[in-house]
This record gives sequence, C-alpha cells and structure tokens, in this order.
Amino acid sequence: MGGVGDEEPALKRMKLSSKGLVGLSNGSSSKEPVGGGSSSGFMARPLSSEGDDQVVGTRGVIKREEFVRIIAKALYSLGYGKSGARLEEESGIPLHTSGVNLFMQQILDGNWDDSIASLHKIGLEDESIVKSASFLILEQKFLELLDGEKVMEALKTLRTEIAPLCTNSSRVHELTSIIVSPFPNRDTVRVRSRSKLLEELQKLLPPTVMIPEKRLEHLVEQALILQREACPFHNSLDREMSLYSDHHCGKDQIPSRTLQILEEHDDEVWFVQFSHNGKYLASASNDRSAIIWEVDVNGRLSVKHRLSGHQRPVSSVAWSPNDQELLTCGVEETIRRWDVSTGKCLQVYERTGAGLVSCAWFPSGKYILSGISDKNICMWELDGKEVESWKGAKTLKISDLEVTGDGEEIISICKDNAVLLLNRESKDERFIEEYQTITSFTLSKDSKFLLVSLLNQEIHLWNIEGDPKLVGKYKGHRRTRFVVRSCFGGLKQGFIASGSEDSQVYIWHRSSGELIEALPGHSGAVNCVSWNPANPHMLASASDDRTIRIWGLHCVNVKYQNGHSNGIHCCNGGT
Repeated sequence: MGGVGDEEPALKRMKLSSKGLVGLSNGSSSKEPVGGGSSSGFMARPLSSEGDDQVVGTRGVIKREEFVRIIAKALYSLGYGKSGARLEEESGIPLHTSGVNLFMQQILDGNWDDSIASLHKIGLEDESIVKSASFLILEQKFLELLDGEKVMEALKTLRTEIAPLCTNSSRVHELTSIIVSPFPNRDTVRVRSRSKLLEELQKLLPPTVMIPEKRLEHLVEQALILQREACPFHNSLDREMSLYSDHHCGKDQIPSRTLQILEEHDDEVWFVQFSHNGKYLASASNDRSAIIWEVDVNGRLSVKHRLSGHQRPVSSVAWSPNDQELLTCGVEETIRRWDVSTGKCLQVYERTGAGLVSCAWFPSGKYILSGISDKNICMWELDGKEVESWKGAKTLKISDLEVTGDGEEIISICKDNAVLLLNRESKDERFIEEYQTITSFTLSKDSKFLLVSLLNQEIHLWNIEGDPKLVGKYKGHRRTRFVVRSCFGGLKQGFIASGSEDSQVYIWHRSSGELIEALPGHSGAVNCVSWNPANPHMLASASDDRTIRIWGLHCVNVKYQNGHSNGIHCCNGGT
C-alpha cells in the first residue's frame, strides 16, 4: 500500500495556497486558506454595478465573473500562481470562496473531520452530492488509517461514519473485506494521493463551487473542433490550426491536380486500392494482370511488380492486414495470393464448377473469404484448405465483400437492392435495404459506416452500428452502364470520392454532402477511386482509358530516362 497521503512527484512541489496552485517546498503544508480569495496584502475591489460591466465580448453572452474565474483557474493550473493571484486582486473576483479554500486545504492536510464539517457549509443544496463527497473523504480516511496500521480506528470509521451514509453499498462491502481478508486485493486497498482525492471531489461538486480542472482548455478545444467541423475543405493536421485566427482551409487542401499518370496497363483499369500503410497501390485490369506500385518518399509511384497468371480479367484486389500479401480476384475464376516483397504467387484458391467473384481478408490475416458464382461465401485457410461456407449468404454474381474490423460480421450484397450483414458466429442477419439496385459498397476504416453506390446515380452513407440508419446522400456523378466504385478518404475519412462515367472524379464533404470538386482529366469512364490512408493529400483513380491518375496538391517534376518515363508522366498545370 502507498504511504499515507502520498502525492505524485510533480504535485509534491505544488500545493494550493491562499492564491491557488503555487510552488511550495517538498512535503510542506500551508495552513492558509487555499485556491483563491483575498488575504493580507490584497484588497478585493467590489464589482461595478453597471450592467455592461457584468459581461465581456461583443455579443453579451460571456459573464465577466465566470470568465475571470476560469482564467484564474487556468493560470494556477499552468503554474503561474503569482499571475493568478494578481488577477484575483485586480478584478476583485476570488477564484473560490474562503469556505471552499478552507475545505480544500483541510483535504490536503488530512483534517478529515474538519473537512466534513466544512463540506456542509459551502452551499451545496443537493444532499446526494454531500453524501457522495463525504463518502470519498471518509473512504480516504479509512484507507490511510489502515495504511498506518490503525486497524481499530479504521474499523470504527467504517462502522460509525461510512456505513450510516447508506451510499455505494458495493464499495462498503469491498472496504469491509479489506479488514476481514488475510490477503486483501492490492488494487482495492491502494491509497490515492490527497491531491487525487481533491481532483475527484472537484468533479463531483458543482462547477460554481469549484471550477473544473482545465475548463478553459476544454472551451478552447471545443471552439477549434467546431471550426474544424464547419470547414468544408478541412484536410490538414490539427496541429496546423492556430488560436490566432479563425480556422478555414481552402480548396488547396483537396487533392485536385494530376501529379502522375500511370500507363503500364494494356486495357481498362477496373480497380485500385492503396495498402493500409499507404506505401503501395495495387491495380487490377481487363488485361488479366494486376500491378503493385510503390510510393516513394517524394510521393511518386513506380512499378514494383506486375502480377500475371489469371486467365480472365482481374476484377478486384485486397491487401492483407499487415500489407505483406495481396489477393487478386479474376472474374468468375480464381483468387491468387501474392508476396508483396517478391511478387511471387503463394497460393491459388478455386472451386470446382464455380468461379470466384470477390475476395477479402479476415482481420487476423489467417483466413481469406470469397464470394462464389453459385451465390455462396467460402472461407479458406491460407494453405487453400476450405474451412467454412455460408450457403444462405446468396452473394450476387458481381459482388463486393467486406469483414468488420472485429471479424464478427461478413458484409455482402444478398439481392439486387439489399446488403446482408451476417454475424459469423451467431448467424444473426441484419439488412440494409435500398429502393434502387446496389452496384457496390465500401466499409469505413472504423467499421461503423457503409458507403453504398446505387443504380440511380446516388451514393448513400449508412451507419451500421445497431439498426442500420441512412445518414447521408451524395449526388452529381454519372453512372448508367458500369460498376463505379466510391471510397472514404481524407483526414479522418472526412470526404467521399467516386468515379463517374463522365470521365471525372467527384469529391464530397462527408458530413454536409456538399459537392466540393469534379476533377477532369481522364478520357474514359472512371471505374474506381482510392484515397491513400496514410496521406490525406493523395488520391488514385482508375479508368477505361487504361490509365491510373494520381491526384495531389502540388506538381512533382519527373526525371525522364532514355526519352521516356516508364509509364509515369507529370502534368504541369493540373490535368
């Protein structure tokens, strides 16, 4: 057990004095009132009775007294005790009443009986708060007596002071067991420091009595967060926000300039996906190949491996949880598993008499999943052994497949206008039902939202925690004939991006649904987009024009070798 009234090292150097939290010698204890209020040498001036002096700010909503007290509290918390005391003196507004100061000092000095008496005199109207605060104080008294091996006095405190409060009976039982048990639970008997006790009491008492710790910091953070959420283009790190001016990002934070054009595929590019760590991009094409592209430190992409072996077009890819392996899925054919570092095919997965139409990894990385053309879902071990299948899943011939981050639910399109969320263990089913045909879907990084693309040229955002709820709609892109895929992206996945059959990439603000950008450049339908999860300023798009475009904020100069760029071009001036 810790020593009686032990305090953390940082707090040993800080005690509440007559003017708040100021430095004292290690282990010293002031007998003066604590936490503000006038004392010798300071004359508190009365507040002006004029109404305008009672508020600050231009809108008349900030009460001067509250504002000054919160600033004083912040000064003491930051260690500026003299400044806090000076503010109390000049303003005539004490941080705490003399009764609260006395109560706080009694807690730090371990004067438990006196602190209980003071607690009843500081103006608390709610008797339940008084009881709860008394319980915390007497519990501390009990534990410190035990720690000092004063067992009989501790027992008396438990019987005559704590038990009669008739509150927190479960904790009373725990305290009782400490005395009767020969081997008490160390976590149960550990004595908190008195400073920690004061912090807990501070959370319990009304803020008008004791200003909450870090209240000013909380208000400032709240203001910054509201500014951030109101900014339609916010895509920069929070540390770039400043208190000196209101926050507003421009469109220059959105990846909207073509930095590279990747031209290694010989036919339409149907699918692109960045690795989880953002270091690689994988693409799948109608040319029956997939390519792993590597992102260098300057944000330029180059071919790492071309993956050949499929007999049919490659429709999708999936990165392993650790990004060391990649799945590629041929159209109603097989799934191949590749080693990213070497480009070697490690395993081929297939079903006799049926083709595979989608692929996904379990979060553990020990199993893979696939939708089958016979409308079932199958799970394999990495060595190709089939371990489980779900015949009731009814996946469609063209189908996406996802697994939630906890591995509990498998998500697939089960009919034209419905998505199935199947619990792998309980077999419980939940459904997202749309009024239009679903063409594709994407799961958010936190597995809480599903982005569903529809035949009617809308994209719907569903919250899938509990009963699925439609929470957003995105419109403007074009889709009439092909599967066009969308994605989450940007800082904290604050944006939605989608391909489009009008050869553009569309970007919306996720919360507001506002269309931010329509990016021209491709000469064919844009089939798929992927936002780099590690770089909010990098976006990739795949098109029927056989190219992949890398979008960013600034143009990167490309060094040409032997008169060509090995399939990578830089487009100065945008597109």
